Amino acid sequence: MTFTDYIFESSSKLDKTAVIDKTEISYHEIYQGINYVTNLLVNKACGKNDSVLIISENSLFFIKTYFGVIKSGSICVPVNPAISINDMEYIIKSLNIKMIFVQERYKEKINSLIEEDIEIYTENELFNLKYIGEPEVRNDVDLKDDTALIMFTSGSTDKPKGVMLTHYNLIYNTSSIIKYLKLTKGDRIEVVLPFYYCYGTSLLNTHFRCGGSIVINNRFMFPQTVLEHINKYNCTGFAGVPSTYQILLRMTNIKDIKFPSLRYITQAGGRLPEIFISELASILGKTDIYIMYGQTEATARLSYLPPDKLKSKLGSIGKGIPGTKLMVLNKDGIETGVDEVGEIVAEGGNIMTGYFNDKTSTDKVLKNGLLYTGDIGKKDEDGFIYIVSREKNIIKSAGNRISPKEIENVIVGIKEVVECAVIGVQDDILGEAIKAFIVLKSNRMNINSKYIIDYCKEKLPNFKVPKYIEFLTELPKNSSGKVLLKALKDREKMK
Repeated sequence: MTFTDYIFESSSKLDKTAVIDKTEISYHEIYQGINYVTNLLVNKACGKNDSVLIISENSLFFIKTYFGVIKSGSICVPVNPAISINDMEYIIKSLNIKMIFVQERYKEKINSLIEEDIEIYTENELFNLKYIGEPEVRNDVDLKDDTALIMFTSGSTDKPKGVMLTHYNLIYNTSSIIKYLKLTKGDRIEVVLPFYYCYGTSLLNTHFRCGGSIVINNRFMFPQTVLEHINKYNCTGFAGVPSTYQILLRMTNIKDIKFPSLRYITQAGGRLPEIFISELASILGKTDIYIMYGQTEATARLSYLPPDKLKSKLGSIGKGIPGTKLMVLNKDGIETGVDEVGEIVAEGGNIMTGYFNDKTSTDKVLKNGLLYTGDIGKKDEDGFIYIVSREKNIIKSAGNRISPKEIENVIVGIKEVVECAVIGVQDDILGEAIKAFIVLKSNRMNINSKYIIDYCKEKLPNFKVPKYIEFLTELPKNSSGKVLLKALKDREKMK
């Protein structure tokens, strides 16, 4: 058995719609494509220690190759098509890649990196092969020990880190998410998050397991289409990172639209300022809002805040998902008391086995079976957890430890502000001074640095008021929509 077998245990022969991507595609058709991929890999004698690269945006091609590779028992390695040539070369060489599935539009990019012994298949090339029928796959896959998926994430070094996830990790996390989101075959989610990102992958995994369906939208640069598609396709769910919702709230007419089919939305991938959460709750009415927290190292999800606790526990990431324990530990490894700050630590079957070929980094975050997240948090009297900041992002100014999130929450309270990111910059007197990067609805807004600073002085103590303000047309983000604080810090170092 593999993770793919678990996903399609009850749905492989269904004629029901699984995917809407301009047209409707059934589970049966998708599963046929998965078997094409698996048959090819079996025919090529790809084993469970062989890694197969996938370079594709959200598409049927991604879905079929992703599940097909895992079904074969080989290791699936999906990567961002926009990844740098250097990182691509590093991944190909370090994993000794011998086979790549790539969308036609990205084939030229990697041609210069390909050696003679590496096989490449585009969609047309793959499905012109005559590998049909139920494949004869090997049965020696160990769910708990064998790696099914390696997802690369940026690390503290100049090389991406490969998070190794087993079939069991994927099953464990998928089952847990389905349980707390109460997903059924009647659910349909619009997907704007990339599948090569763990949050996006989890949407695919969970909805296919429960027999639901997904709507692919690769046009978030036109955010109004997102809202239109929710109603056009009667979507019951939607998922986004903070910037997703900030853009929808500030750059669309979401306040003027009703979403009768929308049962729930989820938010993860960073902390969404509380003012935006409250706005969403006000606009969406009876739609359930799940605030969640996770890491690639935890397959996807670690915690969630139940919708009925949204107002009373505003700002919290909730508690551990079913089957996962989330704790706040001090430097001695002892659980902290109420409102005492410590590191957020997790235990459960969703925790990775480690980083590929990187024991040093693995040992820093995996200790005694626990995942040390690197996030600093605290818990309240009811055990609900609140993130203070990542340790590396804490600003140390004139002897004060300042969380950037507190300042960002204040600044985005200005209705004309779409996004804000706060960092510490080198200062000879303070050690670090506070600088805020701000995106406005329009460059013509009558808001300047003095306006922002005066506003902050009314809401914050003086030592938390930004010393510097810079207006940008957009914040630097990765392909998943997460703000790249490192890019902002590097920008400052170059001045």
